[in-house]
Amino acid sequence: MGRVLVTGMGMISAIGNNVAENHESLRSGRSGIGSVSYFESLYASQLPFGEVKLSNEELKTAQNLEQSSGYTRTCLLADKAFCEAIADAGLSKGQLSSLDTALISASTVGGMCLTDQLYEDANRRSQGSEYLEAYGCSAHTLKLIQRYHIKGFTDTINTACSSSANAIMLGARLIRSGRVKRAIVGGVDSLAKYTVNGFNALKILSSEPCKPFDVHRDGLNLGEGAAYLVLEAEELAAGRKVYAEIAGYGNANDAHHPSAMSDEAVGAIRCMQEAIRSAGIKPSEIGYVNAHGTGTQNNDQVEFFGMGELFGKMPPYSSTKSYTGHTLGAAGAVEAIYSILGIVHSELFPGLNVNEPIKGADHAPVSEWKGDYKLNYVLSNSFGFGGNCTSLVFAGVN
Repeated sequence: MGRVLVTGMGMISAIGNNVAENHESLRSGRSGIGSVSYFESLYASQLPFGEVKLSNEELKTAQNLEQSSGYTRTCLLADKAFCEAIADAGLSKGQLSSLDTALISASTVGGMCLTDQLYEDANRRSQGSEYLEAYGCSAHTLKLIQRYHIKGFTDTINTACSSSANAIMLGARLIRSGRVKRAIVGGVDSLAKYTVNGFNALKILSSEPCKPFDVHRDGLNLGEGAAYLVLEAEELAAGRKVYAEIAGYGNANDAHHPSAMSDEAVGAIRCMQEAIRSAGIKPSEIGYVNAHGTGTQNNDQVEFFGMGELFGKMPPYSSTKSYTGHTLGAAGAVEAIYSILGIVHSELFPGLNVNEPIKGADHAPVSEWKGDYKLNYVLSNSFGFGGNCTSLVFAGVN
């Protein structure tokens, strides 16, 4: 059972339209959370969001999709990040169409980003729009399959906020088991009335930029984005650029509550333990944790407690959601790429907006950018509604 290596990455978020722009924003401590230009909602003028800085028309032009129909914003964001990832890996049309190549994507809102149009179509208040087949969670995946002629195993995962972390885990498991040799994995979500109204009903949206792991945190900011990674079996990557190894993964469910985690962090601790165990390392070898860190009272306290129980003396940690907002189904893949960028460039990226850390300065998240900081192993956490918790371990490659 050989190693699973990352040979390509692509993404778009509130802090950049590609991997390089995202990296520069992280290094500069530049957040993308603020007022919106394209998302239409009652709350658009009341709350901050992590909005991608391109309109649908600009995304269509960038991807040569002006003449295509049925592309929601979710589909457009997915195509943008996917295209960058496969170009970065240098995949040919033949490799994309190979039965040894899998595509596993993730989303929570999917085509329901067109909430008003969905209502009109579903209630026969329209003549039937071009989006009739685009409302499902898997619509963006089907668009990618059709446009890039993908013929191998495909799947779409929706496990809330851990969705794309689970896509990465499934892709790595398929390669390790010999079922495929290559997997393109990731996820996408766009801002939508459907999700904004839902999170607002839970009273967990902050009226200010979120402050994960701060004593005075008061909620999260929703964001949008897409991120994809090309995973390949070790034998395919010989002589090629390699970013990192998918060294370990773990998934657990604490079965505690539909939208909250147990105070004992049962699921969080178990998935972190399993990820570290499957990587064949000790907890003390983790050099940095990209925390789930949403900025809500429950999540941050439970995750902080779980890390303390597992590590004792905690490694450096922070939440990059303070840059992008919570991108829901895309979050696991977005933060996977951020974790890998830290490994590749020997950097720690700071959490933003933390003025009074949980448990004081001795336990504070990373507060400033650090360069020349060697990272061998990074742990990335993604905890979803319903207690679906997933952790990934990324390793540097020689």
